[in-house]
Amino acid sequence: MTISASFTVVSVCCMCFLGIVLYKQFAKEEEGMTIENTEQLLAQTAINLEDYLRSMRRISDAMYYSVIKNKDLAVDSLDEEMNLLYEANKDKLVSVACYTNEGKLVAAAPVATVKQNVDVTSQQWFGDAMGQLENFHFSNPHVQNLFDDSTYRYYWVISLSRSVDLTSNGSSLLGVLLVDMNYSSIEQLLDKANTDTSSEYVYLMDQNGDIIYHPMQDLIQMGVYKENNLEALNYEDESHKEVFEGQTRIVTLKTISYTGWKIVSVVPLEAFSMGRAGTRYLAIMLIALSLLAIIFLNQMVSARIAKPLRKLNDSVKEWEAGNLEPDIYVGGSLEVEHLGKTLRSTVGQIQDLMQDIVVKQEEKRKSELDALQSQINPHFLYNTLDSIVWMITGERYDDAVFMITQLASLFRISLSRGKTIIRIEDEIKHAQNYMNIQKIRYKNAFQVEFQIEPEIMQCCTVKLVVQPLLENAIYYGMEYMDGEGLIIIRGYRKDGDVYLEVQDNGLGMPEEAAAQLLKENERERKRGSGVGLINVHNRIKLRFGEQYGLIIESFPDEGMTVKIHIPFIPFTEETQKLLDEGKLPDEAREKGGQENEQK
Repeated sequence: MTISASFTVVSVCCMCFLGIVLYKQFAKEEEGMTIENTEQLLAQTAINLEDYLRSMRRISDAMYYSVIKNKDLAVDSLDEEMNLLYEANKDKLVSVACYTNEGKLVAAAPVATVKQNVDVTSQQWFGDAMGQLENFHFSNPHVQNLFDDSTYRYYWVISLSRSVDLTSNGSSLLGVLLVDMNYSSIEQLLDKANTDTSSEYVYLMDQNGDIIYHPMQDLIQMGVYKENNLEALNYEDESHKEVFEGQTRIVTLKTISYTGWKIVSVVPLEAFSMGRAGTRYLAIMLIALSLLAIIFLNQMVSARIAKPLRKLNDSVKEWEAGNLEPDIYVGGSLEVEHLGKTLRSTVGQIQDLMQDIVVKQEEKRKSELDALQSQINPHFLYNTLDSIVWMITGERYDDAVFMITQLASLFRISLSRGKTIIRIEDEIKHAQNYMNIQKIRYKNAFQVEFQIEPEIMQCCTVKLVVQPLLENAIYYGMEYMDGEGLIIIRGYRKDGDVYLEVQDNGLGMPEEAAAQLLKENERERKRGSGVGLINVHNRIKLRFGEQYGLIIESFPDEGMTVKIHIPFIPFTEETQKLLDEGKLPDEAREKGGQENEQK
């Protein structure tokens, strides 16, 4: 039932996910097609509008370059040519006029009476033309109010103005050529783009965001309808998604050449919902039918899989209960059979690996013992024997006997009958023997003090961990000192553990350099025992655990202190045996405590 239910849930989730993905992909494709159609419509509308505006510019160019530049206003008139040009394009034009820079009318077509008290220099189109002399300027839609009309009609126009050079009596003066385009022509072009009865529409605005054309312009002027034109002014020429008046919609823009005007298409998001309801119903029906088929198939498949899986699970439980050689079931479907064979092979490999680990641990302990027994530096032994020879030659027999006795004790404790774990008492004695020899070799160039608490003398320690620390203190702390050197060896119990310290008043080193001494990548063989701090650190961690080892404290010109941190374990033959066999410190500590209580 678990397999059947899980397969069914997964299958249903996958189908639902697939249905949602396909539905979203369909919606995305539909939205993309709508946007693409809108962009095509917008591009075509922009082309038609640019053609219209281009024809207006050609009219202006024809009037300027073919007429005005060839006339001297003192002797010639512009009326005839201007009338001809107007008549040829009167379906697009309302009027054509030319003014001087002082606002005086030079010529106009069709011939009309200028309205009184009209100051053309205050008109925006006039100011734009005089402000930028070499450009065309398109105004917003406005009522033509320059001339009296006998029919008393008012025309909505868009003014195209430009600065021109006028000639009078051979002298040049500035003027303004005005072409008033019929706004209804632009309106008709944009009405074609808004013939659809849906909520989609197209509007036109200038470079300042003012609306030139809008299918609901009357409602906008009345304040009944609002448009997001000022925000759309900052959009790039592409499609954008926006939320305006609580409605999500797609806004597409196209900029008209030369004018800076922008055609804006607005498509509400509701326009993309056509046909989606039927798609949703179809997806739900397919999911329901697939669900019934999947439940039936899952029951059949799960029944076939469940039986061999139960048997295989019983084999695993037997293994988990502690049987290291279980009879792993192999059978069932190909996959389950392969799983059983793999598990049986894994059990065999684990058994082999466990045996290999036992062998390797034993070899590791033997290798460690060999390393410990060979740690006495031959150079140190050679110098010691050489010193003994010179003492005998110099008839210093007592000193020679003392050196030989200390060296013999040093070797005896180093070997310790092959044992790795010894008493702290023996380790301190080994350190004393070593320092006695070194003091004679260095002619008492430094002082040595041992401050060991009696409480810890009968505790366990890894052998030969203090001597490498003393060796480093002599070679790197005492050798280059100008004054009298001092090495202090302390031993005490703290927080239930044992600490052995080797402190010197030598040169020391920066705190950062001291921190690198216990890192594996800093391990180098230099002068000294050849084992070094990293070896002592790793042997303690290997024997007692990761929480134990060395702690180094050092500052330049203040000396160095190296602390050995080990657990407090009373020394007995049993604890020595357990620790030498690699048992955990807690087990050895408990055994040692029991033996002490018995004693």
